[in-house]
Amino acid sequence: MLGDLIYEAEGELMNMRVISVEEGRPKIEVTILQSGLLRGIDVTNIVTYSSTPREQGGAIYTEGKGVIMTKNSDSNETATWTGQGIAHYSGQTRRDVGSIFCRTSSNGKLAFLNNMVGVFEYESQEHGTSKGKIWEWK
Repeated sequence: MLGDLIYEAEGELMNMRVISVEEGRPKIEVTILQSGLLRGIDVTNIVTYSSTPREQGGAIYTEGKGVIMTKNSDSNETATWTGQGIAHYSGQTRRDVGSIFCRTSSNGKLAFLNNMVGVFEYESQEHGTSKGKIWEWK
């Protein structure tokens, strides 16, 4: 069951690179730096994902990973995640949807993320800005 919205953030494109061009299908890697709120906690999320176009239908397969860090200097906590999704373009807007799998050894504010599965939606613009949302999957 889809749970509560737990994450909202905005960010900017930091880096892009070509990983592969096998079989005429380019695989592009992108890194985004986001700032936002995770259940009311100020966090930074470093997101790196790769995108590979599917052969038909305009869909793009994505695989990503990231590190979520609290911004509060009192409790420097981190969590990691991996994810998969599908993206489509509508004009200059790219929309990615999929799932993430979280992990942390934190006993503090981020402890709820350990072994949590989330459902995400990201929108990014060609000029390099992005917005992300994650819902807990219960």
